[in-house]
Formats: sequence, structure tokens, C-alpha cells
Amino acid sequence: MLEKQRQQLILDLLEENTFASVKLLCDQLNSSEATIRRDLNKLAENKQIRKIRGGAEVLVAPEKPARKISGSAFLASKERHPNTKRLIAQKAVELCAEDESIIINGGSSTYMMAEFLRHRRMNILTNSFVLAQELLENSDNQITLPGGEIYRKQSIILSAFENDTIQNYHGSKMFMGTPGISEYGVMETDPLLIRAEQKLRKRAEKLIVLADSSKIGVKGNLIFSTLADVDIVITDSHADPIILNTFRHAGIEVIVVEALD
Repeated sequence: MLEKQRQQLILDLLEENTFASVKLLCDQLNSSEATIRRDLNKLAENKQIRKIRGGAEVLVAPEKPARKISGSAFLASKERHPNTKRLIAQKAVELCAEDESIIINGGSSTYMMAEFLRHRRMNILTNSFVLAQELLENSDNQITLPGGEIYRKQSIILSAFENDTIQNYHGSKMFMGTPGISEYGVMETDPLLIRAEQKLRKRAEKLIVLADSSKIGVKGNLIFSTLADVDIVITDSHADPIILNTFRHAGIEVIVVEALD
């Protein structure tokens, strides 16, 4: 991640929360403590934030709190296990046929599909504006975006309306990432994300989950769907085999690629 991008994310996080600890920023931005402290020093020197013990805060609290959704920053997530995610994304694209209509939910794992979609000609509905931009500039795929509000931290577009572009689309497959998948189902981090993703799910025949091994077995307090709604899980060779067998017993096809990270 570039320094400018990381510092903008720090400002975004502070706008959302007013205060952020160094530890939180390290976790959210997948960066070392030394890197975060350098960023905070620079932002403080430019009078963009106020450094305090253990972290930083905004100079002036916003009158209207920023609209936000819970979840990791896209740019930080993209740098976690990138080589393994790339292989998972490649396997996902291999499941697609020419001229097929598919749905790709925004996320760091699904974004990696762009490299392998460049030489395809498909119809793609996605709520990821970074994926859409990449494909528009470097492929002949037909790209459809839903209307809605852009959430910069997650690099996605979410619509608050029931009647939008999504309702007129039909895809054979929906590809999505997840913060965790276990015997309880596919996890998500925010109710607004669940609502938007369930709208997408209704327009697709099959659900394919891209989850590197760090997501396998991870539980959360919000469930997007049960395992009964999942058709395929693509993961890597570091995933717990006992949990993968649980998926298979639930009728899910499990595809495993070799872990590289």
C-alpha cells in the first residue's frame, strides 16, 4: 500500500471513530507499529490530526458522524496472503465459461479475479468499483454496476434501494469472499453488507465462496448464509481438513489450491 493511501485510510478511520489507537491502526491497515507511528507524525506535522498517548484523534469532531460499515479496509486486506489469494481467484475464473453472466461481490479475494478475467468476454455484475475499473480498462467484459453510495474504505458500492440494477440481472454464479466460514455458515461483518449481498445472492443460481485458510473455521456474530446455501468453497492447503470435511458433508464442493504464503 502506498504511503498516501495508508494515510488517507488513517484519516477515514479517525473520521469514523474520532479516536484510534496505534494497535487498531496496525490491525486495520496490516502495517507495522513503526510505519503507523511515522504516518501519525507526518499527519500531525501537517495539522491533519492530533497525536495523543497510544494513538491519535481528529482535530475537530465532525458535526455529523460519517456513515460507515464494519470490516477491514480493502487496500490492507489485499496485502494479506496475496499469492494464495491469486491462486484461489485463478481457480474461481476457471469455473466460468465464455459469455456467461456472473456476479462478483466486492472484496480482496474476488478482486484478484480481475487478472484472469482480462482475456474473457463475459457479463459481470459487481459492486466493487475497483474491480469494475480494472476490467473496464483492461478487458472486453461487459460490466454492470449497481447504483448506490460508495464506501471508500471497502471499495464497494451499496444501494439502499430495493428497485435498482440488481433486480434486472440474472447470473449463473455469484463469487464472494468472507471474513470467516465455519459449520455455522458464511460470516459477514455488518448488517448493511448482509442486506446488499443477499440481494445479489437472489440473482444467482450458485454461490461460490473464496476463502483462504485463515478464514476457514472462523466464527462471527453475523451470518450471511448457512452452509446449505453454499455450492462451492475454494480455499488453500493450509485449511483445517476436519472443517473442510464438514463442508463436504453439507453437500459443498471443496476445491483446494496449494498455499503459497
